[in-house]
Amino acid sequence: MPIQSVSLASESLVYSYSKSFNGFAAKLTKAESEKLSGHESVVSVFPNRLRQLHTTRSWDFIGFPQNVTRTTVESDVIIGMLDSGIWPESQSFNDSGKIIGARFYHAGEDFKNGEIPSPRDSEGHGTHTASTAAGNTVTPASLLGLASGTARGGVPSARIAVYKICWEDGCSDADILAAFDDAIADGVDIISLSVGGWPQDYFEDSIAIGAFHSMKNGILTSNSAGSLNKTLVQGKIVVCNGVNQGTEQVRVGAAGSTMIPPPKTVNLREVAYPFPLPVSILTHADGVDLLEYINSTRYPDLTAPGVDILAAWSEATTITGQNGDTRIVPFNIISGTSMSCPHASAAAAYVKSFHPTWSPAAIKSALMTTARQLSVEDNSDAEFAYGSGQIDPIKAVNPGLVYDAGEIDYVRMLCGQGYNLTQLRLVTGDQSTVCSGTTRTVGDLNYPSFALSYDKPTSITRLFRRTVTNVGPAPTTYKVFIDVPEELEIRVEPEVLFFNETGEKQSFVVIVTAALETSMLSGSFILSNGIHLVRSPVVAFVSGQEDI
Repeated sequence: MPIQSVSLASESLVYSYSKSFNGFAAKLTKAESEKLSGHESVVSVFPNRLRQLHTTRSWDFIGFPQNVTRTTVESDVIIGMLDSGIWPESQSFNDSGKIIGARFYHAGEDFKNGEIPSPRDSEGHGTHTASTAAGNTVTPASLLGLASGTARGGVPSARIAVYKICWEDGCSDADILAAFDDAIADGVDIISLSVGGWPQDYFEDSIAIGAFHSMKNGILTSNSAGSLNKTLVQGKIVVCNGVNQGTEQVRVGAAGSTMIPPPKTVNLREVAYPFPLPVSILTHADGVDLLEYINSTRYPDLTAPGVDILAAWSEATTITGQNGDTRIVPFNIISGTSMSCPHASAAAAYVKSFHPTWSPAAIKSALMTTARQLSVEDNSDAEFAYGSGQIDPIKAVNPGLVYDAGEIDYVRMLCGQGYNLTQLRLVTGDQSTVCSGTTRTVGDLNYPSFALSYDKPTSITRLFRRTVTNVGPAPTTYKVFIDVPEELEIRVEPEVLFFNETGEKQSFVVIVTAALETSMLSGSFILSNGIHLVRSPVVAFVSGQEDI
């Protein structure tokens, strides 16, 4: 290659990912990117999209008190926080060895006014999420006297590794992948990422790519399902399940909001609400009809606290971050799935401290199958709305059974989605990867939840294969218990599972028949030995997409 070409290539290169997976970010013309995408050794070429941050007594609220049983191993657990940085002077991090490393990434050309070219947090978001996950116990803590009490992280003895990827404009794919590359190489135990964007193909999704390689290295990635996206909702009417103050809608530039109250709500015509933007409040029945019309088809794995969370805040910004606000505070109260994510990350770290050798899939299974089922009265969409349920870290330490999975299981899932062998071998780095001989579908990923979909209301039947591992005492016997509405039928074969040893695996099939006359049906089944309740949600919905 001529010296001039080498020089031009060097100038175009933004990042080279080589520590944990192979790839690079570069400034390319459309013609160059198209030519590169056709190369036999390239899996995918995609633009550097910007993703958005998903923006205390919450631990007590989920039954996880301050005096919960802990292991000494907790202090060895490292949570990698991929966010907007951290404010290290906060009392929540005032512990020798709490923050064990900090990096920052900026693929953009220039820093904007107010942005700090270091791992320091100029927005507050990263400080808030880090302290929620692993902040020290701080008393007293409040926001200008509000919510006065003790602020603490879920795993206060755990360590924090900081990877600042988010700036005023958002969080770029190039920076996200660079942070994943470093975090994996650094050997973190959990990656917490309160960041997201519109769903992309797996091989064009920086978070999916990073999470896959994290999984290969035994690292669980905890990612929030999503809050309001400024770009998508600006100037739009936002539909909210529940009645809230409207502050989040104002923050992201919504033109107004339609709110759906829970059932058995008092007569709202007799209540005055001071909203900062135009709002219409429907009856619960009309709201259910509206949600069915909208027909959302994304549902979470787990639910965790995310409303009015008090946690540490950066003193490089104000309470609101808006012009004219001069209030600097050490703690702030904010809401969103961003706040839910570090709760789930801390719960995963807590389970990891008791079971250091468990795989990411086993830890996730433990959290999902022991989660608390939420009230149908307050959640009319049931499992479709809250997934497996609300996290219960204490129960997750002793789940009884786990649905385990490793790299080969995820490769088979990708095979079932039609990805070709060349792509898969490049992603895995293993030339022996094969798809032939497998007739399994995407729905056969050994996952603790079940979903089936169709493009129009009809009666459908699907079969799913699963394997569970006994992580409790043996011998033991598990029986099946089913909880479904009339329109949904679940059969589990065999109905009884016998385990003679700890670590023993047993396989079974789940046959689901759904009479889809509405847009969504949900239920669950439980495997129980009289001590452990291993619960899995089952959802059927109209979407036009393949089974999940």
